[in-house]
Amino acid sequence: MTTHSTRRRFLVAAGVGGATLLAGCTGTTGGDSDETMADETTTEPTTGMDSGEGMATDPMSAPRATIDRFSEAAGTLMVRTDENGLPGPDEAIDFDQMPFITQGLGPDGSVVRYYNFDVQTTTPAPIYVLFREGEDTPISGQLNVIDVIPGDEGYNDFWQVHKVTVPESYEANTVTSLADIGDAGYETEATETLVNCPVVPDGSTASMRYDDGDTGLVEGWYKGEVVSYFQFTEVPLSVSDGSVPLSPIYVAFNVNPGEDGGGPASGFMTEEGSDQTHNVVATVPGDQGYSPLWFVNIYDNAEFGSVSDLDSATDAEQLASGAATVNCPVVSVE
Repeated sequence: MTTHSTRRRFLVAAGVGGATLLAGCTGTTGGDSDETMADETTTEPTTGMDSGEGMATDPMSAPRATIDRFSEAAGTLMVRTDENGLPGPDEAIDFDQMPFITQGLGPDGSVVRYYNFDVQTTTPAPIYVLFREGEDTPISGQLNVIDVIPGDEGYNDFWQVHKVTVPESYEANTVTSLADIGDAGYETEATETLVNCPVVPDGSTASMRYDDGDTGLVEGWYKGEVVSYFQFTEVPLSVSDGSVPLSPIYVAFNVNPGEDGGGPASGFMTEEGSDQTHNVVATVPGDQGYSPLWFVNIYDNAEFGSVSDLDSATDAEQLASGAATVNCPVVSVE
């Protein structure tokens, strides 16, 4: 996305008690029709407007945070080196190409595709959504607020929604940071709602969604700067005992872990002349227990040819259980 791109703003549904919770904006590169949509669907805050609690900031003219998902601080399996050529800091990422998209198998042997957003923990980070007193929908035009980005301690692609109640007189985007919320003394309430929203450099693309949901970037605030993130809404998610729920996946590498050059560095084993792995997910969207945060089990690649579904994957010799937890939302099932 360039500074010449037009942008439209919208509300993203993620219900808590029936309310719409995620407010954001997505960038487009369209022409007059997108500008018209922006005029019709949102009231833009004006830089310098005094709401009574502070000064509102226009996100369009605000500085942007630098995002680097592949630094040593941010990445685990995907760390940039001279050899792998992963995108640099703030460089837009095309997640529709290898190594960010994988073709595997569903529990019944159907072909599935999922994105690879690297290792994430089961501890969600908080995202703050603002509501005016007496209202049950987020404030139009107000960007959500986060306090960590990739590379920060405590960052996670998975966010637990916190509801923030502000006065009726509040002007959208007066709050642009968690510090602003604390300084104002606004009431916050942790909800059970969990959202999968990887923070990425502006202009990044990931064109596939299981539910044909919006593939554009949503904008938020981070310490007074604007950030962009994807949203994956293939199923509603909730925290479980304060944690991100897990679902198993069974994978095989070209070289088994424990051998020289083995494990993730060797790449997933695939069928000859194909990108088809025999990585098997235990659930797909719509199945009970589905979660895009996968509990990784590694089976012996000598059994690759015999693995074709969940039953055969669990029957294969397991070399490691719970080797990692990775964010890999399923985006298609054939």
